[in-house]
Amino acid sequence: MASASDRGKPSSSASSIVADKSVGYHDLKIDGCALTVGTPTERLIKSCPFTVGGHRWRIWFYPFGGLLGYVSLYLVLDDDIVAKSVTAQVQFSVMLEKRALFFVKWEKKKALSRSADLKTQGAGACREWSVFAKREALGTMASHGGGSVTIRCDVTVFDAFRAEAAVPKPKLAPVPPSELQKHLGDLLQSGRGADVVFEIDGCERFPAHRCVLSARSPVISAELLGARAREGDAAAAAPAGVVRVESVEARVFRALLGFAYTDALPEVEKVEENSVYADLLAAADRFSLERLKVMYANKLCERVDAGTVKTTLALAERHRCDGLKEACLDFLADPLSNTRFFLFSEDLIDMLAS
Repeated sequence: MASASDRGKPSSSASSIVADKSVGYHDLKIDGCALTVGTPTERLIKSCPFTVGGHRWRIWFYPFGGLLGYVSLYLVLDDDIVAKSVTAQVQFSVMLEKRALFFVKWEKKKALSRSADLKTQGAGACREWSVFAKREALGTMASHGGGSVTIRCDVTVFDAFRAEAAVPKPKLAPVPPSELQKHLGDLLQSGRGADVVFEIDGCERFPAHRCVLSARSPVISAELLGARAREGDAAAAAPAGVVRVESVEARVFRALLGFAYTDALPEVEKVEENSVYADLLAAADRFSLERLKVMYANKLCERVDAGTVKTTLALAERHRCDGLKEACLDFLADPLSNTRFFLFSEDLIDMLAS
């Protein structure tokens, strides 16, 4: 019974006309001598019989065909009795044997093809190609193919045509967007299942999950696993699952954790953008969050001006941010910027010289 939402909609259906058919092929391997030895006569060479679609067929091969210099091919219906007409499609192809590397594999590739339709009315009916190919060309192929050439006859026999109802495509439900970021963010905020706590400057604490942070930061991973801290790094693992982290602000470390869980940048008030971005870039470099470091370097590139170029250039030098450094130097080299003349303090000149 139709639902209320389907009422008033036009009904639709589809069907197809399909053919009942049988497909097969026969390979006729011809010795190269058959293409060269003998006199130009219409001597006939028949293939062994083969069956496709319940009918017996033969290939008739004339090495010296009806036209001088060409070979002729025929596909002949070789049934003794044919009760009704036979409809078929026929294709003759010259197959070249191709060897793969180290002769491990052999494959055949079509070099020449001729195709046509065939409709027979009785036994002995045939489809002919009196000018199939030049005999000299086939002889050359045979000489390069181990002394013989193979002609493949593909036969498709049609039995009847019938109508077939089209299978309706299933109505697929729309796939909802991924909520992985949201779920991981919620996990961080709730602290569920946390197995480590970060203590910032002895004050604020952040519960987290070792497996997430170990996968995201090799530096944090080393500290969580109790490896030797890097020289000059004040972070050290304490007992009872507490990791004390110094020389980083709580808001910066909170942003680092949020990025590690969600791959998203925190919202920053516009008046604090330059200072916060610089702090986050430095922290990202310290904890080897390379993607975060590049993202904040790009943000600082957009904010290079007369008031920030000196500190930004120093930041770029200290944390090996080549793109950010180039943006600062481009600003200083801009002939339209008159500020460059009074910005060159001694320490900036020393920095540029180095």
